[in-house]
Amino acid sequence: MPVRRDSRTGRWFFRKQVRMPNGRRVRIFGVPQSFGLANTKLGAEEAERREVQRVLNTGVVKVPTPEKVEVPTVEGFAKVYLDVARVDNKPSSVDTKEQILRRRIVPFFGKLRLDRVTYAVIQDFKVKEIAEGRSKKTVNNYLTTLRRLLVIARKRGLIPIVPEVEWLKAPKPDFDFLDFDEARRLVAAADEEWRPMIVTALRTGMRQGELLGLRWQDVDLVAGRIVVRQSVVRGRVGTPKSGRPREIPLGEDVLAALKGYRHLKGELVFCDHGGRVLTKEECKHPLWRACKRAGLRRIGWHTLRHTFASHLAMRGAPLKAVQELLGHATIQMTMRYAHLAPEVARDAVKLLDDRRGSGVAAEPENVSKYAK
Repeated sequence: MPVRRDSRTGRWFFRKQVRMPNGRRVRIFGVPQSFGLANTKLGAEEAERREVQRVLNTGVVKVPTPEKVEVPTVEGFAKVYLDVARVDNKPSSVDTKEQILRRRIVPFFGKLRLDRVTYAVIQDFKVKEIAEGRSKKTVNNYLTTLRRLLVIARKRGLIPIVPEVEWLKAPKPDFDFLDFDEARRLVAAADEEWRPMIVTALRTGMRQGELLGLRWQDVDLVAGRIVVRQSVVRGRVGTPKSGRPREIPLGEDVLAALKGYRHLKGELVFCDHGGRVLTKEECKHPLWRACKRAGLRRIGWHTLRHTFASHLAMRGAPLKAVQELLGHATIQMTMRYAHLAPEVARDAVKLLDDRRGSGVAAEPENVSKYAK
């Protein structure tokens, strides 16, 4: 392999296999600075020539010692971490990480070198955050960002190991949802121009950003389905949270609402009078007005998503189907709704009941002997 330049560090280096007089192949590599040469392509080529000559003359292959790496501070490395995060994460996630770093991580760890962030220091950070009133879940979010920063530092060779991080045992978060009567009252009390969006949220479980990004081209009013292909978060258009599209069948009520709402203001289904994308602030007050008229507590749009999933579970829908409709990455995220369908587990156990009176359920006749 010819000499190369490391795009990250800017250093030239060589790596080469050399055939010894006895036929054995050995690998050599190094950088021009080790030979007192300039960090240039010519310097790397000359360093390679000298090392090949030395190995052939002496028969000794040096075991290279790792270069001493200057370890940056947490504050200094934060920008590198965010640059890496922008490659793999959605803009909204990067914004969240940036806020956590700026407000919580850098003020506490910023002046420390990365290799000085120890288990004890992390424990002190946890104690401080809890003492200042942060919830355990919130502190765990901070720790997640810190640990990921340290993992990136380790992969870049800046620290040898990532210190152990012990997560706080946070209680499972409660979620709110409307019962069937409350949902009906909410729809009835909604402003006429906002009712289709509220019905769609209640009957599809789409996230608010997915509702804001929904286009008419993604709605099939003939086949009765929506394909969720994009989402608008903080004014930026991107893919859904799962990173992939999903299809949601439409029931009769939401289908009727969308057919009656068809407009020519623009490509977006739910938009302002000029066809432009709505903001979260614009969507908040119409929902609150409907809640007030219906005599309900004030809720947010995500509560309508919880309502959709809760109603499915209460009607006995399989949790795997609920997961796919919601676009959850894992079934564990959907399991929060499992307790709403206790009759499903009860009915499953009843499948083992013996209907012949022997006390033990008989084996189905169509079970293959190879399955025994």
